[in-house]
Amino acid sequence: MVNFNDQDFFSSRCVWVNGPVIVGAGPSGLAVGACLKEQGIPFVILEKSDCIASLWQKRTYDRLKLHLPKQFCQLPKFPFPQHYPEYPTKKQFIDYLESYARKFDINPMFNECVQFAKYDKSCKLWRVKTISSSGLEVEYICQWLVVATGENAQKVVPNIEGLKEFGGEVIHACDYKSGEKFSGKKVLVVGCGNSGMEVSLDLCNHNAQPSLVCRSSVHVLPREIFGKSIFELAMFMMKWLPLWLVDKILLILTWFILGNIEKYGLKRPKIGPLELKNTQGKTPVLDIGALERIRSRKINVVPGINKFSCGTVELVTGEKLKIDSVVLATGYRSNVPFWLKESEFFAKNGFPKAPFPNCWKGKYGLYAVGFTRRGLAGASSDAIRIAQDISKVYNEDIMQKKQNFSTHTRCMSTLCVN
Repeated sequence: MVNFNDQDFFSSRCVWVNGPVIVGAGPSGLAVGACLKEQGIPFVILEKSDCIASLWQKRTYDRLKLHLPKQFCQLPKFPFPQHYPEYPTKKQFIDYLESYARKFDINPMFNECVQFAKYDKSCKLWRVKTISSSGLEVEYICQWLVVATGENAQKVVPNIEGLKEFGGEVIHACDYKSGEKFSGKKVLVVGCGNSGMEVSLDLCNHNAQPSLVCRSSVHVLPREIFGKSIFELAMFMMKWLPLWLVDKILLILTWFILGNIEKYGLKRPKIGPLELKNTQGKTPVLDIGALERIRSRKINVVPGINKFSCGTVELVTGEKLKIDSVVLATGYRSNVPFWLKESEFFAKNGFPKAPFPNCWKGKYGLYAVGFTRRGLAGASSDAIRIAQDISKVYNEDIMQKKQNFSTHTRCMSTLCVN
Protein backbone atom coordinates (compact mmCIF):
# COMPACT_ATOMS: atom_id res chain seq x y z
CA MET A 1 0.00 0.00 0.00
CA VAL A 2 1.17 3.56 -0.74
CA ASN A 3 2.32 5.62 2.21
CA PHE A 4 -0.39 8.30 2.46
CA ASN A 5 1.40 10.14 5.27
CA ASP A 6 3.79 11.74 2.80
CA GLN A 7 2.28 15.10 1.85
CA ASP A 8 4.29 15.32 -1.37
CA PHE A 9 3.01 12.01 -2.74
CA PHE A 10 -0.01 13.52 -4.49
CA SER A 11 1.72 16.81 -5.37
CA SER A 12 2.48 15.46 -8.85
CA ARG A 13 1.06 13.02 -11.38
CA CYS A 14 1.80 9.42 -10.40
CA VAL A 15 2.60 6.62 -12.85
CA TRP A 16 2.76 2.96 -11.89
CA VAL A 17 5.46 1.06 -13.80
CA ASN A 18 4.88 -2.68 -14.04
CA GLY A 19 8.60 -3.34 -14.23
CA PRO A 20 11.84 -1.46 -13.56
CA VAL A 21 12.54 2.22 -13.98
CA ILE A 22 15.91 2.80 -15.66
CA VAL A 23 17.54 6.19 -15.10
CA GLY A 24 19.72 7.12 -18.07
CA ALA A 25 19.44 6.41 -21.82
CA GLY A 26 23.13 6.03 -22.55
CA PRO A 27 24.71 2.75 -23.68
CA SER A 28 24.24 1.24 -20.20
CA GLY A 29 20.53 2.04 -20.00
CA LEU A 30 19.94 0.85 -23.56
CA ALA A 31 21.74 -2.41 -22.82
CA VAL A 32 19.52 -3.11 -19.81
CA GLY A 33 16.44 -2.22 -21.85
CA ALA A 34 17.38 -4.62 -24.64
CA CYS A 35 18.03 -7.47 -22.19
CA LEU A 36 14.69 -6.84 -20.46
CA LYS A 37 12.93 -6.85 -23.85
CA GLU A 38 14.41 -10.29 -24.52
CA GLN A 39 12.88 -11.43 -21.22
CA GLY A 40 9.50 -9.89 -22.03
CA ILE A 41 9.65 -7.48 -19.09
CA PRO A 42 8.18 -3.96 -19.43
CA PHE A 43 10.23 -0.97 -18.30
CA VAL A 44 10.53 2.80 -18.46
CA ILE A 45 13.76 4.66 -19.27
CA LEU A 46 14.03 8.22 -17.97
CA GLU A 47 16.47 10.54 -19.75
CA LYS A 48 17.09 14.17 -18.82
CA SER A 49 18.31 15.09 -22.31
CA ASP A 50 16.38 15.05 -25.59
CA CYS A 51 18.25 12.12 -27.16
CA ILE A 52 19.88 8.81 -26.38
CA ALA A 53 23.58 8.77 -25.47
CA SER A 54 23.65 12.52 -24.83
CA LEU A 55 27.24 12.31 -23.58
CA TRP A 56 28.34 10.98 -26.97
CA GLN A 57 26.09 13.22 -29.02
CA LYS A 58 26.57 16.52 -27.22
CA ARG A 59 29.68 16.38 -25.02
CA THR A 60 32.42 14.82 -27.14
CA TYR A 61 34.87 16.27 -29.65
CA ASP A 62 34.52 15.63 -33.37
CA ARG A 63 37.68 13.53 -33.85
CA LEU A 64 36.75 11.03 -31.13
CA LYS A 65 36.97 7.31 -31.90
CA LEU A 66 36.51 4.28 -29.69
CA HIS A 67 39.82 3.53 -27.99
CA LEU A 68 39.19 -0.22 -27.92
CA PRO A 69 38.40 -2.59 -30.80
CA LYS A 70 34.72 -2.75 -31.65
CA GLN A 71 34.26 -6.34 -30.41
CA PHE A 72 34.95 -5.10 -26.86
CA CYS A 73 32.47 -2.22 -27.16
CA GLN A 74 29.35 -3.79 -28.61
CA LEU A 75 26.19 -4.08 -26.53
CA PRO A 76 24.36 -7.36 -25.81
CA LYS A 77 22.45 -9.14 -28.58
CA PHE A 78 23.62 -6.80 -31.36
CA PRO A 79 27.14 -6.74 -32.89
CA PHE A 80 28.60 -3.82 -34.81
CA PRO A 81 28.12 -3.89 -38.60
CA GLN A 82 30.90 -5.84 -40.28
CA HIS A 83 31.88 -2.90 -42.48
CA TYR A 84 32.69 -0.74 -39.46
CA PRO A 85 36.43 -0.19 -38.90
CA GLU A 86 38.28 -1.71 -35.95
CA TYR A 87 37.91 1.57 -34.03
CA PRO A 88 34.53 3.14 -34.95
CA THR A 89 34.21 6.91 -35.13
CA LYS A 90 31.97 9.00 -32.91
CA LYS A 91 29.30 9.19 -35.65
CA GLN A 92 29.45 5.46 -36.32
CA PHE A 93 29.04 4.67 -32.64
CA ILE A 94 26.06 7.02 -32.32
CA ASP A 95 24.50 5.43 -35.44
CA TYR A 96 25.05 2.02 -33.86
CA LEU A 97 23.31 3.08 -30.63
CA GLU A 98 20.35 4.53 -32.54
CA SER A 99 20.07 1.30 -34.54
CA TYR A 100 20.23 -0.61 -31.25
CA ALA A 101 17.32 1.39 -29.83
CA ARG A 102 15.26 0.82 -32.99
CA LYS A 103 15.97 -2.91 -33.10
CA PHE A 104 14.75 -3.47 -29.56
CA ASP A 105 12.00 -0.84 -29.80
CA ILE A 106 13.41 1.16 -26.90
CA ASN A 107 11.64 4.51 -26.46
CA PRO A 108 12.96 6.51 -23.51
CA MET A 109 11.01 9.28 -21.81
CA PHE A 110 13.13 12.24 -22.93
CA ASN A 111 13.48 15.59 -21.12
CA GLU A 112 12.63 13.90 -17.81
CA CYS A 113 15.18 15.02 -15.22
CA VAL A 114 15.14 12.91 -12.06
CA GLN A 115 14.88 15.12 -8.98
CA PHE A 116 15.05 12.32 -6.47
CA ALA A 117 14.58 8.59 -6.11
CA LYS A 118 13.99 6.88 -2.78
CA TYR A 119 12.75 3.57 -1.46
CA ASP A 120 9.50 3.70 0.50
CA LYS A 121 9.77 0.91 3.06
CA SER A 122 6.13 1.21 4.08
CA CYS A 123 4.90 0.18 0.64
CA LYS A 124 8.10 -1.60 -0.46
CA LEU A 125 8.33 0.38 -3.69
CA TRP A 126 10.65 2.92 -5.30
CA ARG A 127 9.42 6.46 -5.85
CA VAL A 128 11.16 8.37 -8.63
CA LYS A 129 10.22 12.01 -9.06
CA THR A 130 11.02 13.83 -12.30
CA ILE A 131 10.50 17.26 -13.78
CA SER A 132 10.18 17.79 -17.52
CA SER A 133 11.56 20.63 -19.60
CA SER A 134 8.05 22.13 -19.58
CA GLY A 135 7.90 22.04 -15.78
CA LEU A 136 5.57 19.04 -15.47
CA GLU A 137 6.28 16.90 -12.41
CA VAL A 138 5.75 13.14 -12.52
CA GLU A 139 6.30 10.51 -9.86
CA TYR A 140 7.02 6.99 -11.07
CA ILE A 141 6.29 4.12 -8.71
CA CYS A 142 8.09 0.83 -9.32
CA GLN A 143 9.44 -2.34 -7.74
CA TRP A 144 12.92 -2.10 -9.29
CA LEU A 145 15.25 0.84 -9.91
CA VAL A 146 18.21 0.60 -12.30
CA VAL A 147 20.81 3.37 -12.03
CA ALA A 148 22.35 3.77 -15.50
CA THR A 149 23.63 7.34 -15.35
CA GLY A 150 27.23 6.08 -15.52
CA GLU A 151 30.63 7.19 -14.37
CA ASN A 152 30.76 10.36 -16.50
CA ALA A 153 27.44 12.08 -15.85
CA GLN A 154 28.79 15.42 -14.64
CA LYS A 155 31.86 17.42 -15.60
CA VAL A 156 34.53 18.20 -13.02
CA VAL A 157 35.69 21.83 -12.94
CA PRO A 158 38.60 22.38 -10.53
CA ASN A 159 38.82 25.48 -8.38
CA ILE A 160 42.10 27.04 -9.55
CA GLU A 161 43.20 30.38 -8.14
CA GLY A 162 42.74 33.28 -10.54
CA LEU A 163 40.86 31.31 -13.22
CA LYS A 164 37.91 33.71 -13.13
CA GLU A 165 40.30 36.65 -13.65
CA PHE A 166 42.09 34.99 -16.57
CA GLY A 167 40.06 36.91 -19.16
CA GLY A 168 40.42 34.50 -22.08
CA GLU A 169 38.11 31.69 -23.15
CA VAL A 170 37.82 28.83 -20.66
CA ILE A 171 35.89 25.70 -21.65
CA HIS A 172 35.59 22.16 -20.38
CA ALA A 173 36.53 19.33 -22.74
CA CYS A 174 32.84 18.38 -22.93
CA ASP A 175 32.25 21.67 -24.79
CA TYR A 176 35.27 21.27 -27.08
CA LYS A 177 34.39 20.18 -30.62
CA SER A 178 37.34 21.06 -32.84
CA GLY A 179 40.60 22.98 -32.77
CA GLU A 180 39.61 24.95 -35.85
CA LYS A 181 38.67 28.12 -33.95
CA PHE A 182 41.90 27.96 -31.92
CA SER A 183 44.20 28.16 -34.96
CA GLY A 184 47.25 30.30 -34.19
CA LYS A 185 46.37 30.56 -30.49
CA LYS A 186 48.27 29.45 -27.41
CA VAL A 187 46.02 26.99 -25.59
CA LEU A 188 46.58 25.49 -22.16
CA VAL A 189 45.08 22.00 -21.85
CA VAL A 190 44.61 21.07 -18.19
CA GLY A 191 44.68 17.30 -17.71
CA CYS A 192 46.80 14.60 -19.34
CA GLY A 193 44.33 11.73 -19.63
CA ASN A 194 42.99 10.40 -22.92
CA SER A 195 40.85 13.52 -23.46
CA GLY A 196 43.70 15.91 -22.71
CA MET A 197 46.06 14.07 -25.05
CA GLU A 198 43.54 13.92 -27.88
CA VAL A 199 42.49 17.56 -27.51
CA SER A 200 46.17 18.57 -27.61
CA LEU A 201 46.71 16.49 -30.74
CA ASP A 202 43.63 17.99 -32.38
CA LEU A 203 44.84 21.50 -31.54
CA CYS A 204 48.17 20.69 -33.20
CA ASN A 205 46.38 19.49 -36.30
CA HIS A 206 44.63 22.87 -36.49
CA ASN A 207 47.85 24.89 -36.13
CA ALA A 208 47.31 25.89 -32.52
CA GLN A 209 50.09 25.90 -29.91
CA PRO A 210 48.98 23.64 -27.04
CA SER A 211 50.65 23.30 -23.65
CA LEU A 212 49.59 20.16 -21.78
CA VAL A 213 49.47 20.29 -17.98
CA CYS A 214 50.72 17.02 -16.51
CA ARG A 215 50.40 17.50 -12.76
CA SER A 216 50.44 13.85 -11.72
CA SER A 217 51.85 10.60 -13.08
CA VAL A 218 50.24 8.84 -16.03
CA HIS A 219 50.61 5.59 -17.94
CA VAL A 220 50.94 6.11 -21.69
CA LEU A 221 50.63 2.87 -23.66
CA PRO A 222 50.62 2.23 -27.42
CA ARG A 223 47.12 1.51 -28.66
CA GLU A 224 48.45 -1.50 -30.58
CA ILE A 225 51.37 -3.90 -30.19
CA PHE A 226 52.39 -6.16 -33.09
CA GLY A 227 49.22 -5.10 -34.91
CA LYS A 228 46.99 -6.19 -32.04
CA SER A 229 45.09 -4.03 -29.58
CA ILE A 230 47.03 -3.73 -26.33
CA PHE A 231 43.74 -4.27 -24.50
CA GLU A 232 43.10 -7.49 -26.41
CA LEU A 233 46.65 -8.64 -25.65
CA ALA A 234 46.21 -7.86 -21.95
CA MET A 235 42.91 -9.77 -21.77
CA PHE A 236 44.53 -12.77 -23.44
CA MET A 237 47.49 -12.80 -21.05
CA MET A 238 45.27 -12.45 -17.98
CA LYS A 239 43.72 -15.84 -18.78
CA TRP A 240 47.04 -17.46 -17.94
CA LEU A 241 49.09 -14.97 -15.91
CA PRO A 242 48.58 -12.96 -12.71
CA LEU A 243 47.75 -9.28 -13.09
CA TRP A 244 51.08 -8.03 -11.72
CA LEU A 245 52.98 -10.06 -14.33
CA VAL A 246 50.76 -8.84 -17.15
CA ASP A 247 51.47 -5.27 -16.02
CA LYS A 248 55.21 -5.98 -16.08
CA ILE A 249 55.04 -7.39 -19.61
CA LEU A 250 52.94 -4.47 -20.87
CA LEU A 251 55.38 -1.92 -19.45
CA ILE A 252 58.39 -3.70 -20.95
CA LEU A 253 56.74 -3.83 -24.38
CA THR A 254 55.71 -0.18 -24.01
CA TRP A 255 59.29 0.85 -23.19
CA PHE A 256 60.58 -0.89 -26.34
CA ILE A 257 57.94 0.79 -28.53
CA LEU A 258 57.61 4.26 -26.98
CA GLY A 259 60.94 4.57 -25.21
CA ASN A 260 61.52 6.57 -22.03
CA ILE A 261 58.69 9.11 -21.91
CA GLU A 262 59.71 10.60 -18.56
CA LYS A 263 62.29 12.82 -20.26
CA TYR A 264 59.36 14.63 -21.90
CA GLY A 265 57.75 15.42 -18.56
CA LEU A 266 55.41 12.41 -18.42
CA LYS A 267 56.04 10.55 -15.17
CA ARG A 268 54.91 6.94 -14.88
CA PRO A 269 53.02 5.75 -11.77
CA LYS A 270 54.67 3.18 -9.53
CA ILE A 271 51.58 0.98 -9.80
CA GLY A 272 51.05 -0.93 -13.06
CA PRO A 273 48.37 0.24 -15.55
CA LEU A 274 45.90 -2.61 -14.98
CA GLU A 275 46.25 -2.57 -11.19
CA LEU A 276 45.84 1.21 -11.17
CA LYS A 277 42.70 0.92 -13.27
CA ASN A 278 41.23 -1.76 -11.02
CA THR A 279 42.07 -0.11 -7.70
CA GLN A 280 41.72 3.61 -8.45
CA GLY A 281 39.75 3.73 -11.69
CA LYS A 282 42.49 5.65 -13.53
CA THR A 283 42.50 4.70 -17.20
CA PRO A 284 45.87 4.55 -19.00
CA VAL A 285 46.34 6.79 -22.02
CA LEU A 286 46.30 4.89 -25.30
CA ASP A 287 48.53 6.88 -27.61
CA ILE A 288 47.21 7.64 -31.10
CA GLY A 289 49.77 10.24 -32.14
CA ALA A 290 50.07 12.79 -29.33
CA LEU A 291 53.37 11.36 -28.08
CA GLU A 292 55.04 12.01 -31.44
CA ARG A 293 53.96 15.67 -31.20
CA ILE A 294 55.30 15.82 -27.64
CA ARG A 295 58.68 14.49 -28.82
CA SER A 296 58.81 17.10 -31.57
CA ARG A 297 57.88 19.81 -29.01
CA LYS A 298 54.72 20.73 -30.90
CA ILE A 299 52.89 19.85 -27.71
CA ASN A 300 54.59 21.45 -24.73
CA VAL A 301 54.26 19.37 -21.54
CA VAL A 302 54.26 21.55 -18.40
CA PRO A 303 53.96 20.75 -14.65
CA GLY A 304 51.08 21.69 -12.34
CA ILE A 305 49.44 25.11 -12.12
CA ASN A 306 50.00 27.55 -9.29
CA LYS A 307 47.55 30.26 -10.36
CA PHE A 308 46.09 32.21 -13.27
CA SER A 309 46.16 35.94 -13.87
CA CYS A 310 45.06 38.11 -16.79
CA GLY A 311 46.22 36.28 -19.94
CA THR A 312 48.85 34.35 -17.99
CA VAL A 313 49.29 31.11 -16.09
CA GLU A 314 51.92 30.61 -13.40
CA LEU A 315 53.21 27.06 -13.03
CA VAL A 316 54.33 25.40 -9.79
CA THR A 317 57.92 25.94 -10.91
CA GLY A 318 57.35 29.70 -10.95
CA GLU A 319 57.48 29.85 -14.77
CA LYS A 320 54.83 32.05 -16.39
CA LEU A 321 53.20 31.34 -19.75
CA LYS A 322 51.17 33.74 -21.86
CA ILE A 323 48.09 31.93 -23.17
CA ASP A 324 44.94 32.80 -25.08
CA SER A 325 42.55 30.00 -24.05
CA VAL A 326 42.13 27.17 -21.57
CA VAL A 327 40.59 23.73 -22.12
CA LEU A 328 39.81 21.87 -18.92
CA ALA A 329 40.25 18.15 -19.66
CA THR A 330 39.67 17.49 -15.98
CA GLY A 331 37.27 14.59 -16.29
CA TYR A 332 33.82 13.67 -15.06
CA ARG A 333 32.12 12.18 -12.05
CA SER A 334 28.95 10.34 -11.11
CA ASN A 335 25.89 12.45 -10.28
CA VAL A 336 24.14 9.72 -8.28
CA PRO A 337 24.56 11.41 -4.84
CA PHE A 338 22.58 14.42 -6.09
CA TRP A 339 19.36 12.52 -6.74
CA LEU A 340 19.43 9.02 -5.21
CA LYS A 341 18.38 9.13 -1.56
CA GLU A 342 20.32 6.03 -0.55
CA SER A 343 23.61 5.53 1.27
CA GLU A 344 23.96 1.79 1.85
CA PHE A 345 24.80 0.64 -1.68
CA PHE A 346 26.28 3.81 -3.22
CA ALA A 347 29.18 5.70 -1.65
CA LYS A 348 29.52 9.49 -1.48
CA ASN A 349 31.56 9.48 -4.70
CA GLY A 350 28.57 8.09 -6.59
CA PHE A 351 30.00 4.60 -7.12
CA PRO A 352 28.81 1.34 -5.57
CA LYS A 353 30.65 0.50 -2.36
CA ALA A 354 31.05 -3.17 -3.25
CA PRO A 355 34.07 -3.95 -5.45
CA PHE A 356 33.83 -5.62 -8.84
CA PRO A 357 32.22 -8.04 -9.65
CA ASN A 358 29.62 -7.45 -6.91
CA CYS A 359 28.82 -3.82 -7.70
CA TRP A 360 25.70 -4.38 -9.82
CA LYS A 361 23.08 -5.31 -7.21
CA GLY A 362 21.92 -3.66 -4.00
CA LYS A 363 18.94 -4.23 -1.72
CA TYR A 364 15.23 -3.64 -2.29
CA GLY A 365 15.43 -4.03 -6.08
CA LEU A 366 18.22 -1.47 -6.61
CA TYR A 367 20.69 -2.11 -9.44
CA ALA A 368 23.68 -0.29 -10.96
CA VAL A 369 24.95 -0.65 -14.52
CA GLY A 370 28.05 0.96 -16.01
CA PHE A 371 29.94 1.57 -12.76
CA THR A 372 32.52 -1.22 -13.03
CA ARG A 373 35.27 1.01 -14.47
CA ARG A 374 35.52 -1.57 -17.22
CA GLY A 375 33.97 0.36 -20.07
CA LEU A 376 31.21 -0.84 -22.36
CA ALA A 377 32.13 -4.49 -21.85
CA GLY A 378 31.54 -4.11 -18.11
CA ALA A 379 28.22 -2.34 -18.71
CA SER A 380 27.06 -5.12 -21.05
CA SER A 381 27.93 -7.76 -18.48
CA ASP A 382 26.01 -5.83 -15.81
CA ALA A 383 22.98 -5.46 -18.08
CA ILE A 384 22.72 -9.20 -18.70
CA ARG A 385 22.96 -10.01 -14.96
CA ILE A 386 20.38 -7.37 -14.03
CA ALA A 387 17.81 -8.52 -16.59
CA GLN A 388 18.21 -12.14 -15.53
CA ASP A 389 17.86 -11.24 -11.86
CA ILE A 390 14.74 -9.12 -12.38
CA SER A 391 13.26 -11.80 -14.64
CA LYS A 392 13.36 -14.39 -11.86
CA VAL A 393 11.28 -12.27 -9.48
CA TYR A 394 9.03 -10.94 -12.26
CA ASN A 395 8.16 -14.41 -13.54
CA GLU A 396 7.64 -15.72 -10.00
CA ASP A 397 5.16 -12.87 -9.40
CA ILE A 398 3.29 -13.73 -12.60
CA MET A 399 3.12 -17.41 -11.68
CA GLN A 400 1.85 -16.52 -8.22
CA LYS A 401 -0.85 -14.27 -9.68
CA LYS A 402 -1.90 -17.03 -12.10
CA GLN A 403 -2.13 -19.52 -9.24
CA ASN A 404 -4.18 -17.08 -7.17
CA PHE A 405 -6.49 -16.44 -10.12
CA SER A 406 -6.86 -20.17 -10.76
CA THR A 407 -7.70 -20.83 -7.10
CA HIS A 408 -10.19 -17.97 -7.10
CA THR A 409 -11.84 -19.30 -10.29
CA ARG A 410 -12.22 -22.82 -8.85
CA CYS A 411 -13.75 -21.41 -5.68
CA MET A 412 -16.24 -19.35 -7.69
CA SER A 413 -17.13 -22.41 -9.81
CA THR A 414 -17.83 -24.45 -6.69
CA LEU A 415 -20.05 -21.74 -5.25
CA CYS A 416 -22.00 -21.50 -8.51
CA VAL A 417 -22.61 -25.28 -8.63
CA ASN A 418 -23.76 -25.37 -5.01
